[in-house]
Amino acid sequence: FFSTFFSLFIDQNKLKYTSTMKVIAALALAGSAAAFAPAQQSRSSSALAAKPFADALGVQAPLGLWDPLGIIADGDQAKFDLFRECEITHGRVAMLAVTGYLTTAAGIRFPGAEDIPDGLAAFPALLATDNGKNVLIQMGLFFTVATIVNRDAHWLDNKAEFVGDYRNGALDFGWDKLDEKTKLKKRSIELNQGRAAMMGIFSLIVHENLGVSILPGGYLPGHP
Repeated sequence: FFSTFFSLFIDQNKLKYTSTMKVIAALALAGSAAAFAPAQQSRSSSALAAKPFADALGVQAPLGLWDPLGIIADGDQAKFDLFRECEITHGRVAMLAVTGYLTTAAGIRFPGAEDIPDGLAAFPALLATDNGKNVLIQMGLFFTVATIVNRDAHWLDNKAEFVGDYRNGALDFGWDKLDEKTKLKKRSIELNQGRAAMMGIFSLIVHENLGVSILPGGYLPGHP
């Protein structure tokens, strides 16, 4: 009797566990897919639409307007624009970081830098030589100049089209020829890929420090 009862108990718990894992997997897939999908605008209930910024770019399923601490609940547009600018900027840097991390992990180097390791081990290797220090100084100067230049130039006779628009009337590449729907789609793609890249570079760095590879073939950057 006890053997039969125990077997039934185990089977039921296995079924519950399997069902739970399926739900978790489905939610994870939905979340990851949403990171790359264009934003869906204003299809929420009237209660959600009443919240400040509920229809803003980037508000999409499955989370909708994600502000658990109520930081933008007061509807302050200047505060929201500041957070959005920080999000876009960090996303752009993260996309460059992921690209550079994976490129060096694939063994691709600039001429003369063949002996520089990949991953975080590149920084102490660069600091060990004068040429490497010059490279790090150039990187610092680049980020400084890029941060200064990539701002809305208030002294120019032009107005930014949206937060994160740093063209300043000089760069276009065909943007002005696009219709509003296409512009919104491309901005959504950039925003969501930036979000995915921020999670991606964080995950790559954490796993490198843990000594656990998440790259094909079990390769672990920064480790000989």
